[in-house]
Amino acid sequence: MTRHRKRKVHCRKKSHERTEIAMQVGLVGLGKMGFNMRERLRARGHEVIGYDPRPEVTDVASLTELAQRLESPRVVWVMVPAGKITQDTVTELSTVLESGDLVIDGGNSRYSDDRVHGDMLASRGIGYLDCGVSGGVWGLENGYGLMVGGAEADVARALPLFDALRPEGERADGFVHAGPVGAGHYAKMIHNGIEYGLMQAYAEGYELLEAEELVTDVHGVLRAWTKGTVVRSWLLELLVKALGDDPDFAEISGYTADSGEGRWTVQEAINHAVPAPVISAALFARFASRQDDSPAMKAVSALRNQFGGHAVKKAAGEPEIGSGT
Repeated sequence: MTRHRKRKVHCRKKSHERTEIAMQVGLVGLGKMGFNMRERLRARGHEVIGYDPRPEVTDVASLTELAQRLESPRVVWVMVPAGKITQDTVTELSTVLESGDLVIDGGNSRYSDDRVHGDMLASRGIGYLDCGVSGGVWGLENGYGLMVGGAEADVARALPLFDALRPEGERADGFVHAGPVGAGHYAKMIHNGIEYGLMQAYAEGYELLEAEELVTDVHGVLRAWTKGTVVRSWLLELLVKALGDDPDFAEISGYTADSGEGRWTVQEAINHAVPAPVISAALFARFASRQDDSPAMKAVSALRNQFGGHAVKKAAGEPEIGSGT
C-alpha cells in the first residue's frame, strides 16, 4: 500500500467527509499552479517532494532523485506544459519508476495523448491517471475543480490527494471520476471551451456598456450583476476586480493568447458534428486580437469602397478615399 498516516479530519456532516489518509507524493512542475498545489497539499498533512528545473523552488535535483526519495509504491503528480514537455517527463518517469507506482498528469494535455502515455506506463506495470485541474492561482485558497480519467482502483488510491486539493463541501461538487483514461482531460478541454465563450460574452457586454454615453458607471453596472442576477459568476467577479485594479484597461493590450484547448474543443465539435458557434467565435476573436492591422478587415474595407464608394481610412495618416455613406 502507498505510504500513509492517519490524521484527524473535522467534518460537519457525513456527506462532507474527506479521506483520513495523509500520503507521500512527488510533484513535478512548480509553476504558478504546481507551487500552490504543493502548499495546499502540505497544509492538509501530505508529504510533498517537488521537482522543478529552477533550483530556487525545487526539493530535489532530478527526477531520479525524486524517485529515490519516494517510498514504494510511489505516486507522482505531473504539472508541466502540455505537449513535448509532458511527453518527455512521462517518458523519463517510466524509466525511474517501478511496477506498482502511479503517475497522474494534471496538466492541460490533449486527451488523445493520454492513451499513449497510459499504454507506455502500463507496459512497465505503472498506473496512469489524467486529471483536468481548474482553479488557477486562486486554487490554493479556494481549492481546485478536478476531473479525473483512469481505472477505479487508481482513482481510489489517489483519493486522499484529490480530497485535499478540491474545494470544501461535498466531493461531487468539485471532483468527478469522469471515465477511463482520457476522460479527465476531455472534460477539462470542454470546460475550457465553455470558458472561452463566457469570457467573450462578458467582454462584448463590457465594450457595449463603454460605448454608450448614457452609462456613466460601467464598473458599477458590472459589479451590480455579481449578486442575484442570472449572469453572476466567478468570471464576472474577476472582471469587476480587474476593472477596479486597472480602470479602462489602460495598462494592457488586447492581445489574447490561447492554450490550445479552445482549438481542440472546436475540432471535437467538427468531429462529432456538434454545432458550437459561440465557442468557435470566441476562439476566432482571440485570433483577431493578435492582428495589428487585420488583412481580412482590409479586404472588407476595400470591398465596401468598391461597391458602395464607402470611405476607406488610409494607412499611416493618409487621407480617406471616397465619401460614401
